[in-house]
Amino acid sequence: MSALPVGAVTGAFRPLVVIPVYDHEHAIGAMVDGVRAGGQDCLLVDDGSRESCATVLRELARREGVHLLRLDRNQGKGGAMIAGFHEAARLGATHVLQIDADGQHDPGDIPRFLAAAAAEPAAIINGAPVYDASVPRGRLYGRYLTHVWVWINTLSLAIRDSMCGFRVYPLAPVLALVRTASIGRRMDFDPEIIVRLCWEGVPVRNVPTPVRYPSDGVSHFDVWGDNVRISRMHARLFFGMLRRLPWLLARKWR
Repeated sequence: MSALPVGAVTGAFRPLVVIPVYDHEHAIGAMVDGVRAGGQDCLLVDDGSRESCATVLRELARREGVHLLRLDRNQGKGGAMIAGFHEAARLGATHVLQIDADGQHDPGDIPRFLAAAAAEPAAIINGAPVYDASVPRGRLYGRYLTHVWVWINTLSLAIRDSMCGFRVYPLAPVLALVRTASIGRRMDFDPEIIVRLCWEGVPVRNVPTPVRYPSDGVSHFDVWGDNVRISRMHARLFFGMLRRLPWLLARKWR
């Protein structure tokens, strides 16, 4: 697997699109087409998919600008993204644009996200969903409970949506964080990592983006298991916030 081509380099800003994939063989081709249409290289992280999906991913990886990392067993979205961060760094990226494989997000918005990241490379560029009628109401209302906990745990309204899987990370602080902190490896990953990066002083910029549910009808959200994980995560973060409270208040005052 080669490093990113010279054409992907603009100054010190070298982004790579990372897509965690688990059994999304019917949607991933269109997502890769959308990413490549904007001229961006991408890394597909095969999170232990079944053979039918793995075959599709191997075929996609034959294309120019498409890299593939195969995990032998399913590690969850967070585990796949953490593996993707390390592989992106090995390929020479400075930033990772994370986008879901199932077609929820519009790859046509990738240039906007990367432009925002290039303008402020130290910040997380965070997707703020604009939903259409396809959003399940239970999922929509449930997200607001997570939003409230995130606002409490950061003492801030800076993160408009902590569960959106479309965002740009600066790699250096992410790699430093995953070396020192235990972060949820499944659907608790997206809200936990952005809260912890916020604690570390990484600024968050929110970019509105359309979200639809999903093109191939495959969702790996476990209503019971993932809600339990997310509830435990909020409890951990709350006590983490209490330990950091003097520092967070001082920073907020400044």
